[in-house]
Amino acid sequence: MISLRRYPLLVLLLACDPEGPPPGKTTPTTTPTPVWECLLPVGSVGIDSAPQIGCWDDFLALASQPLDASIAGAQSIKTVIDRSDNHRLYFMNSRCYPIHWDFASEFLSGNGLPPVPDLATFNSIEYYSPERRFLLGSLTHYEGSDAYSYELSPYDTADAEMITSAYRLIRDNTYFGDSLTFHPTSTAIEAVLPEVGEDVVIITTDELFAGVTYQPYNLGEATGQLAFYDADEVAGAYVPYRQLVVLDDVPIDIGITAGIITAAFQTPLAHINVLSVNRGTPNMGLKGATEDPVLRALEGKWVHLKVDAFDYTITEITQEEAESWWEEHKPDPLTVPSLDLTVTDLRDVESIIADDADLATEIDIGLTRFGSKGTNYAALYDIDPELVPIQDAFVIPFYHYHTFMEDNGFWDQMRALMADPSWGDPEFREEQLLLFQEDLRGGILDPDLVTDVMSLFASRFPDERYIRFRSSTNAEDLGTFTGAGLYNSQTGDTLLVQGVEDSVEWAIKEAWLNIWNPRAYEERGYYSIDQLACAMALLTTPNFEEEEANGVAVTANIFDTSGLEPAFFVNVQPDNEEVVQPEPGDLPDSYLHYFYLPGQPVTYITHSTHIDEGETVLEDDQIYALGVALDQIHNWFMPVYGDDGWYGMDVEFKFDDKLTPGTEALFVKQARPFPWTPGSSDIEGNGECDDAE
Repeated sequence: MISLRRYPLLVLLLACDPEGPPPGKTTPTTTPTPVWECLLPVGSVGIDSAPQIGCWDDFLALASQPLDASIAGAQSIKTVIDRSDNHRLYFMNSRCYPIHWDFASEFLSGNGLPPVPDLATFNSIEYYSPERRFLLGSLTHYEGSDAYSYELSPYDTADAEMITSAYRLIRDNTYFGDSLTFHPTSTAIEAVLPEVGEDVVIITTDELFAGVTYQPYNLGEATGQLAFYDADEVAGAYVPYRQLVVLDDVPIDIGITAGIITAAFQTPLAHINVLSVNRGTPNMGLKGATEDPVLRALEGKWVHLKVDAFDYTITEITQEEAESWWEEHKPDPLTVPSLDLTVTDLRDVESIIADDADLATEIDIGLTRFGSKGTNYAALYDIDPELVPIQDAFVIPFYHYHTFMEDNGFWDQMRALMADPSWGDPEFREEQLLLFQEDLRGGILDPDLVTDVMSLFASRFPDERYIRFRSSTNAEDLGTFTGAGLYNSQTGDTLLVQGVEDSVEWAIKEAWLNIWNPRAYEERGYYSIDQLACAMALLTTPNFEEEEANGVAVTANIFDTSGLEPAFFVNVQPDNEEVVQPEPGDLPDSYLHYFYLPGQPVTYITHSTHIDEGETVLEDDQIYALGVALDQIHNWFMPVYGDDGWYGMDVEFKFDDKLTPGTEALFVKQARPFPWTPGSSDIEGNGECDDAE
């Protein structure tokens, strides 16, 4: 391994002092303006670090893709400033050493230098202690905005003097120093900015994002025929499922396609990305996609698209190659849990999961009786309600849906439709499914069920008027298939005459018939699910009419390519503004909450378009309360859904003051496993470094 620290003759290639400030100085002095030229030999490998960056080739020789993939098109070099060695600066080879401790423990421990402790002790001191030996950071180039930024880890508690001295030292030892900026990576670091030196040039996350042209949302690869559409063309319309579609905007909905490219940016928890996650199909944003000359040249052709955490590739292939790829990568058929129709009672959620029983076993049993949403909601009931607040609820089991279908002859009617020779035509199938739903609306519902539902609701919630019915099928949360977003909840007014629109009877049937909406049918068909084996139970709660905030969170960091940056990822909007199905141009507050790190820093990625500049949707105490709930949910379900791979729970929540007038309280609406494949933890080149001869 070559170290420029150990080869002073190479350092003399630059006309500046590599030794740092003279003895007795606590902060570095400005070095003479160097005559910049490349420091590292062309094609050099195995360089562990350099004291300066003299040209772009030097930067590339040391840089790797960052561990955080939240802003695409970035390359980063880890930096170390050794305060015990006259502020000696090291630009680490970040391909070889993905974390600071790797480098410090190998090169800056012993041989006349203080020993570097174990990793845990190192982290507890070097990111948090005022008496730390090292100033640790990274130097990142953002391709979209062509910005060079010095950054700290979001949880770093460096003070203004540390930030200023490190910034100046890096500025004076890089050929692009005159354009160096400082990027605050959390709200905690932003709070320090008023005290940093006036010469520290600040760049915000919003400014960096303004220059970004590419954003990955669901990683993966696929083949298909490249086609261009307007977003409003695909919502509710049939799109050939072997097309890779390029869209001018973000649609509210879209059928199964091989992959998606939108000219407008999305959010990772937007509805069409949840669909992409369900399907395992790649999804990305690319500014100017509809006018992109490379994409336009491929219009109508068969292509292979690969969406990675930091870039994408698209290449022309033959139709035969596309067909071969599809055959090799088609999803494995999924089998839904069988139905237990012996349970007929309206079951309170607190009675669904047996006390002191194995949670995984109880959930497996519940799936056969009450569906995924109802069973997972019941599992939430057994967590401390002070930490994970939920509404009381009951579930209408599968038995009543099956009886409705059987008594009205709807099972036989669907079998006849599926036997029709034209059923293979997707347009015919969509038309017939819509007509079938109309028939279900006219079906006869057992009046005793309606009476029982209203009676139980009145006894449990005497002050409530509106009943919310939420779909809970046995065709959800099956491996990589979540079924998220396939069904619409319905609300029934207990004061209306039964049978009229918005009555309780109407709402029950409307919720049930959602299982036969064309999009849900196609999604299930994509995974070869037996349509006649699917059924719907209903999770039944009081309705919230006007919440103060609503959102979706994942209990893991979907941008973490390394597994080293655990955090909660949260999207939230004020009031009833849509989070997962927003109008074009709408953005939520989107942030990472580093709940498990000292200080629990928060990093905002985007800000809601429905609040004033400088504000946030949630207050600090609400962010903390949500973080506590997410932590509890993550740990509670880990024995059921966690494994050796990536694991996170998809959690819907709201803040509402209905039960606490004047004080907005947290309510968790649902939790389900989130099937996600973040950036590879084995970033190309990271942790692997060939020794030079």
